[in-house]
Amino acid sequence: MADFDGKVALVTGGGTGIGRATAIAFAREGAKVVIGNRNKEAGEAVVNAIKEGGGEASFLRTDVSSEGDVKALVEHAVSTCGRLDVAFNNAGIGGTPGPLADQTLDNYDNVMGINVKGVWLSMKYEIQAMLTSGGGAIVNNSSVGGLFGFAGVGLYSASKHAVMGLTKSGALEYSAHGVRINAVNPAVIRTPMAEGLAKTRNVEADDFSSFHPIGRIGEPDEVAEAVLWLCSDKASFVTGTAMTVDGGFTAQ
Repeated sequence: MADFDGKVALVTGGGTGIGRATAIAFAREGAKVVIGNRNKEAGEAVVNAIKEGGGEASFLRTDVSSEGDVKALVEHAVSTCGRLDVAFNNAGIGGTPGPLADQTLDNYDNVMGINVKGVWLSMKYEIQAMLTSGGGAIVNNSSVGGLFGFAGVGLYSASKHAVMGLTKSGALEYSAHGVRINAVNPAVIRTPMAEGLAKTRNVEADDFSSFHPIGRIGEPDEVAEAVLWLCSDKASFVTGTAMTVDGGFTAQ
């Protein structure tokens, strides 16, 4: 029996990278998967990939910075699948890198709107749905940038620190009510975001391998496995924690 047979899993930002890998992994383990993503074509492509593999999935175009969109996504999950058991709040952006004094208000609002407000809104409606069906598990995608400061990406780092605050506070408020809330904190993973950052520095994503004592960058599937474990009953006594998936980066 797969770990998520009969469970309903929601993934925001499920069209690419870590979100895509996690949505496919949930389906492989028996979950009915609901994907929210701003890019309609990417989200529908993941649904098709899951169905071709024999799984169940649906998609709703979602901008997590919009309360109406997030509310509609959770309502879609409950109305089509009957309940919501687990959620991975993965949608996020890197924003425009640069020194803090050179940043613009538009960039700040964009980064915080998606990375912070988007996670809060997702948690808000996911928790409400989970409380009506006996509990559940939520994992937020933070970053090693949510544990340390990084020159040149201060707004991104600040937003991911905020995700950790939401994660810990939410865990304290709802764990006694059957909703566990944790975060994963990846280092450099082979995703479109990492490739975009590499381009701004005129390097290849694999050139970031030296950041990690393990000697390479991570793969989306490796983060997905951590998310699934945190959402599973195997992690039943784990809540309010930051799980680093970082090839040893934070051990340095």
